[in-house]
Amino acid sequence: MKNTISNRILLPVAIATVSIVLSACGKKDTKPPARPPAEVSVVTVASERVNHATELPGRINPMREAQVRARATGILLKRSFEEGSNVKEGQVLFEIDPLPLQASLSSAKAVLAKTEATLKESKANIDRYQELVKINAISKQVYDQAVATLGQNEAELLAAKAAVQTAELNLGYAKVTAPISGRIGKAMVTEGALVSATEATQLAVIRQLDPVYFDFTQSSTEVLRLKRALEKGTLESVAPGEARVTLMLEDGTVYRHTGKLLFSDISVDPTTGMITLRAEVPNPENLLMPGMFARAQIVEGVNLNAITIPQRTITRGAAGASLVLVVNGENKVELRNIEIDRTVGTKVVVAKGLKPGERIIVEGSQKAPPGSVVKPVPFASTTGTNSPARSN
Repeated sequence: MKNTISNRILLPVAIATVSIVLSACGKKDTKPPARPPAEVSVVTVASERVNHATELPGRINPMREAQVRARATGILLKRSFEEGSNVKEGQVLFEIDPLPLQASLSSAKAVLAKTEATLKESKANIDRYQELVKINAISKQVYDQAVATLGQNEAELLAAKAAVQTAELNLGYAKVTAPISGRIGKAMVTEGALVSATEATQLAVIRQLDPVYFDFTQSSTEVLRLKRALEKGTLESVAPGEARVTLMLEDGTVYRHTGKLLFSDISVDPTTGMITLRAEVPNPENLLMPGMFARAQIVEGVNLNAITIPQRTITRGAAGASLVLVVNGENKVELRNIEIDRTVGTKVVVAKGLKPGERIIVEGSQKAPPGSVVKPVPFASTTGTNSPARSN
């Protein structure tokens, strides 16, 4: 009887105890597990050698340009070149009718012969008068007149010789030759046209196109900034072999031949604040034409310890601030404000805000807000993002 009563009392207690235990176990199983840190791809900031290059617009100009003009008056008889071809210095380009010029030369020679005969007669008279004046056979006045006539005839002889020389030159000018070697353009006159020496009729233009000049300008502000960087030691001077100019053409291609910087103007244009620069560029294929627009990339200095990061790691904040996500030593994400100096290919050079050895997020930033703990893994690039900045 006692056992029956005890069982009746203990059974509800046991059931209640089991219920409490099962309820506790059920609550523990429904609690969500802790999330693992988000995995993000990072690159390690490093310093590298970066060339300091500037791109400036300009135009191609021929090294030499000569306007072929008529130096004799007459009818143009013949054109002796192919338009757009290369010509050599001294090559005959045009022929002007030489007959009138030949006649002028013959006339000048006739005058010269007459003057020489007159001069010979004057000299003979002087020889005779010298003896006669001694014996007072003629007056001193007659002798003096003979001497004056001799001087006049000598002057006329010099003039006649000059006239012959001028006529010979004019006859030579009937054949118009190339003053320089280069590429000649179209003929500006045709056969049968009257050309004039007095008006200096333009016949054609010859341009020397190998090499060519590339003329461009650079702001005085940029020049001053570069000089300060060189003085501080931030940039080192480029070696002579590296001081080159690379052209980027209008279609976006890079010209295969590199040029060299020739000079920098010593004065600044007060109206524009620009300094004139000139480069000499080889042009063996005659690809560069006068007046063509291009952009010059000039290597002006070298930064041996430039801090570079991929462009894709940068986001923009308020007022255009440049921001990156940095993973610190505790694998926590920090939002960092940086200052960018310039862009080099797919990278940017950081002036302030980062130091070598720090890790910045390349991929996975959407799941890594500032302050969160992440699992950083090295970024594996298939497009060369981690490759060094290209030297130009």
